[in-house]
Amino acid sequence: MINTVRNTVMAVLNKDNNGYVTPEEFNLFAKQAQLEVFEEYFYNYKNALNLQNKRLSNSGYANIPKQLAEVIDLFTYESTALANAANVFTLPTNWYTLNTVLYNSNTEVERVEQNKIKLLTASHLTAPTTTYPAYYMNGATVSAPGNSITVYPDTIGAGEIVVQYVRYPLAPKWTYNTVGGSPVFNQSATDYQDFELPESDHVELTLKILQYAGINIREMAVVQAAAQEEAINNQQET
Repeated sequence: MINTVRNTVMAVLNKDNNGYVTPEEFNLFAKQAQLEVFEEYFYNYKNALNLQNKRLSNSGYANIPKQLAEVIDLFTYESTALANAANVFTLPTNWYTLNTVLYNSNTEVERVEQNKIKLLTASHLTAPTTTYPAYYMNGATVSAPGNSITVYPDTIGAGEIVVQYVRYPLAPKWTYNTVGGSPVFNQSATDYQDFELPESDHVELTLKILQYAGINIREMAVVQAAAQEEAINNQQET
């Protein structure tokens, strides 16, 4: 899909001699565009659920929450969290949001706010146990350099925490060989990476990349036209 998207972008830009976007610039724009569309899935899913709860949605092929959940599920993974200190566990580097934290693969660990954990652990009645464990997200400190969680009770150790999470999509990369001074698409390159989003997002990705490209080449007409088309496309999807 990435080659089709790039060809469309280049065709639009070349139509009125607006300018040229290098493969490196295209890859940067493609990465940002994919992240934007990816994050929109979560907002759209929330809005679709709200409509469903109000009985304003349909079933079957018109079941929008189900369709959006299927795409998000493609990025859902499970991994054993590595312990980097006593009861402190490092999250996968590609995590976007945590779904569930499990102790011994079958006991769900409850998330609590960091400012409440001391109150919980100070009381014999509310202190976390291996039957009812708890965790909080760490900030960036010397002992917990970010992207980590602290789990209680502190007897929980390495290999005992599994995280189920939604990961970020891989950064797309349009790879090429230079032929006659011009880049020619090379899908067999070892670092080639297509978009990970469905084919149905082809138009949305193209329009977002065109907006970035228009800003880059200082062609506001391209930016405005792409933004207008994106607004129309979004309106048709709602």
